[in-house]
Formats: sequence, C-alpha cells, structure tokens
Amino acid sequence: MNSLLSLSAADLTAWLGQWWWPFIRIGMAFWVMPVFGDNRVPAQVRLMLAFIISLLLAPMMKDMPVVDPFSAGALVLAVEQLLFGLLFGLCVQLLYMVMTTAGQILSMQMGLAMAVMNDPVNGDSAPIISQVMMVFCALLFLGLNGHLVVLDILVQSLRSWPPGSSLDLIDMKGVIGLFGWSIGAALLLTLPAVVAMLMVNLTFGVMNRTAPSLNIFSLGFPMTLLLGLLTMALSISGVPSRYLDLVTHVLEQLRGLTPA
Repeated sequence: MNSLLSLSAADLTAWLGQWWWPFIRIGMAFWVMPVFGDNRVPAQVRLMLAFIISLLLAPMMKDMPVVDPFSAGALVLAVEQLLFGLLFGLCVQLLYMVMTTAGQILSMQMGLAMAVMNDPVNGDSAPIISQVMMVFCALLFLGLNGHLVVLDILVQSLRSWPPGSSLDLIDMKGVIGLFGWSIGAALLLTLPAVVAMLMVNLTFGVMNRTAPSLNIFSLGFPMTLLLGLLTMALSISGVPSRYLDLVTHVLEQLRGLTPA
C-alpha cells in the first residue's frame, strides 16, 4: 500500500507540474504585456485567463520536470518561469513604448508637452498625444491579431524552452538590442512630422529676425499647433503599415529568444 500511495503522489506531482509551470510563465507574461497587463483589466481576469490556457495546454505538455513542490528546486524553477514570462512581456511592451515615445516627440515639437493625462498602464502622466498613439496602437495590435500570435509564440516557447532549461538559451543580446531599437523606431515613425515642424520653427525664426515687431509667440504657437495636427493627420495613414513592420520585427525577435 505504501508503494501505491507513493506512486499516486508522484503521479499527482507530475500532473500538477504539467499545468503549474506553464501557468507561472503565462501568468507573469500576462501581467506585463500590453492589453492584458492594463491596470483597467482586473487581476482576477488575468489570472483566470492564464489558468484556463494552462489547463488547456496541460495534456500537450510532455516531459515536464517532476519536482517536489516544497523543495528548493521548485523555487528555482518557479523563479526561472517568472523571469521568462517577465522578459517575454517586456519585449511585447516595447511596441507600446515605441508609440508612447513617438507621441512624446510629437508633443514636444507641437508645443503640447505640458498637456498631459494620467497613464493607466505605467501609472504616471503622459502627453495627450502619447495617449492617442497608445489607443491607436492597441486597436492596431488587436486588429492585426497580434494577441493571438503572441499567445502562439508563448505556447511554442514551452516546447522549445521547456521548464527546467537553462536561462543561457535566451539570446539576451537580442533582447537588450530591442530597447535601443524601440527609440530608433519611434524616431523614424515621427520623422516626417519632426521635419515639418522643424521647417515651421525655422520659418518663424526667420520672420522674427526680419520683423522683430511681430509677436511671434502669439502667432507661432497656434500656427505650430495647427500645422502639427495637420501633419499628424496626413502621416497617420502610413502608421498602420509601419506598425505592421514593427510588430513583425518584435515577433521575430520573440521567436528567436528560444532555440527552434
């Protein structure tokens, strides 16, 4: 009977490991990722969604490590899954960072840097143009089925980098490079508007030198704001195609995090 009880306990530990380790990784990724990790999404919803996905994946998860849940090895394994989920979510969060940075650049060029709103995602204040770009980013991400692709890559990572693998398998150089890439991508995204606003400011600078009696401040601010909104409206049509390239690049980097 003792052997039967120990066998049942081992089977129970193995079955729990099939959904527990994926649950930790997926839950942490959902906690950090955009859309899922928004503060307006209740924590219970995120945990329940991660729990349901983990239960659905449990029958397909083979060769999961069987570890005593009260041992130090289980703690190390849980920390590994938390780190991978955090890293995965931060990489997807860079898509929002690109749009937020682009909005901040546009706000500074248009003179709207002081017009800020509370950012529910980061918990701080962000320029109003950044808020508009973030909403636009979320709609594009959902419209392009980016959330489904991210879930697919997250599931694939459980096969290519199963729990218990070494963190050395992750291409950390590529992950660090993504942060610098996000700033360059934001600048490229706003480059037409930045150049247009630079030309406007140069024009008003020349006018101020040629006609000092003109009140350039009272004339320049509304004109800069109007032309900035016009430039933004003209360039917004090209954002979806460019954003698709950004999403594709980030998803390719996510696929390259783990070995094939």
